[in-house]
Amino acid sequence: MKRKIVEIDREKCNGCGLCANACHEGAIEMVDGKAQLVKDDYCDGMGDCLPACPTGAITITEREAAAYDEKAVAQRKAAAPSPGMHACPGSMARMLKRDGNVKPNAIIDPGKAYGQQVSSLGQWPVQIKLVPEKAPYFQGAKLLIAADCTAYAYASFHRDMMRRRITIIGCPKLDEGDYTVKLTSILAQNDIKELLIVRMEVPCCGGLERAATNALKESGKFIPWRVITVAIDGHIID
Repeated sequence: MKRKIVEIDREKCNGCGLCANACHEGAIEMVDGKAQLVKDDYCDGMGDCLPACPTGAITITEREAAAYDEKAVAQRKAAAPSPGMHACPGSMARMLKRDGNVKPNAIIDPGKAYGQQVSSLGQWPVQIKLVPEKAPYFQGAKLLIAADCTAYAYASFHRDMMRRRITIIGCPKLDEGDYTVKLTSILAQNDIKELLIVRMEVPCCGGLERAATNALKESGKFIPWRVITVAIDGHIID
């Protein structure tokens, strides 16, 4: 049958997840960092998701589609809420600006702290699984792809690695799937000027390095890159 239904433009989608959270029927889920209509008969075509989208990626179109199945939606909700139905609003892509004023740390006694340092993080989110494939902060960026443990092992990570770079992190041991496809898309769709890969010395961290270098090759771009390896005790391995 021909009826009104949601249509999502993946090029315009920034991966914030707000539409998935706004969809009461659970018809929208986040797939590879982008919003996706998972099944036609879950969408009632009413467009509750439209006002939630900050980029105008969602429209209502009229096309051939399965009829809205209210019973199936009810059963789906009762069985197990999908990740898309409870997408975290905190994953919304954003730039971070700081005025230079640092507030005292509420956990560490300011009198005993090693000075009040300013974070070098320039964007949110940072997890490879959550970052959008295309975002304004990637344009003209020096990109840091880091194993998440490196920030804990290397004491001056913000100053030496993150400063003036856009940072994305992951753990190939714990995250499901391979990062190659996502990283390839990021490198191919954005004007990345430089790539720094920071990994731990442990073997499983090789998965992050391989994904990043394979993505660089598959993107078809020539981008200056280098790899830094951090030892478990925190020193840089030459």
